[in-house]
Amino acid sequence: MVRELKTEKLPIKMWIDELEAGALEQAKNLANFPYAVKHIALMPDCHQGFGMPIGGVMATREVIVPNAVGVDIGCGMCAVQTSLSGISQAELRKILSAIRSRIPVGHKHHKQSQDSSRMPPVNEDKPMPVVNREYRSATRQLGTLGGGNHFIEIQNGSDGQVWIMVHSGSRNIGKQVADHYNRLATNLNQKWASPVPRSHQLAYLRLESKEGKQYIREMEYCVDFAFASRKLMMDNTLGVFKSYFGKDFRSAPMINIAHNYAAFEEHFGMDVVVHRKGATKADKDTVGIIPGSQGANSYIVRGKGNRDSFESCSHGAGRTMGRKEAIRSLNLADEMKKLDDKGIIHAIRSQRDLEEATSAYKDISMVMDLQRDLVDVLVELSPLAVIKG
Repeated sequence: MVRELKTEKLPIKMWIDELEAGALEQAKNLANFPYAVKHIALMPDCHQGFGMPIGGVMATREVIVPNAVGVDIGCGMCAVQTSLSGISQAELRKILSAIRSRIPVGHKHHKQSQDSSRMPPVNEDKPMPVVNREYRSATRQLGTLGGGNHFIEIQNGSDGQVWIMVHSGSRNIGKQVADHYNRLATNLNQKWASPVPRSHQLAYLRLESKEGKQYIREMEYCVDFAFASRKLMMDNTLGVFKSYFGKDFRSAPMINIAHNYAAFEEHFGMDVVVHRKGATKADKDTVGIIPGSQGANSYIVRGKGNRDSFESCSHGAGRTMGRKEAIRSLNLADEMKKLDDKGIIHAIRSQRDLEEATSAYKDISMVMDLQRDLVDVLVELSPLAVIKG
């Protein structure tokens, strides 16, 4: 831990040396949230979000906070080690083209519904109104990458093997669930005369209420959907590799971890709801993934089970500037050159792509250094080629 702030109702424990004013204000709001317990934890990639800073961890009792999970419920990472010890740029370009033909990116969806067996099962006995409403369209979004910072990346591992990594979320079904229950919570909190100011964007649902139970079911469904979607993309990507390299191509079991969710866990002798928004679980049994920005290294890690972080770690590098600021202020030629000089097949083509440029993010090596007491690095991965949404 880098430092601890004790000016609020609960302490704020930080694994970050510099924190923007907006993110600090949000952290203070969390520390004064009446249902938060023990302390608030901020990971080294922390930056301002909506209501709760991204890279924040909060444990609560009695209530759950939809905005402390966020709109991309279940967003996370998966990674696979392959049997390849090397790959040429010519091979990479052909493989990337084939991947793009199988996996829609950005706002694109599949033209037809995917195999329903790939979808998480729906329990008809327990109401999930938003999931039921969005289910049909979700069958065409399953296995699609989406936009923003989502990516498919081919990497060289420090273990001498080529790796494949996918970062994706729950697409529109997750956003619809998040928006519905945040609006519902906001209205209910106003009805209850909640002590939490509306401006804090931390409207909550009581765990034992009908609304709270429905949100938990629908949130967990979206986490499962996001995992199923990543798995389908990884299977399709591995299919491309197998068709190119033949029967000798093999892959290890997939590593998967989410970084936007709430979970029932025990910490400090209490049963609590741990909200991780842009943070990943890092207990001693968990192998996780911490990606860098486009053009930066990523890491396969094992958690150390640090109690003070609620057994959590960062979910990536974290932004240093907003998307619009990056587009407005970064130089396209300079950002392309940084990646070209490293021999990376990248996705920076136009001014608009600068929202995902390397310079829009923190230095991942510094982020990793700040959380040495949270994770051990198992494999360091350097980028070879990337597909962005």
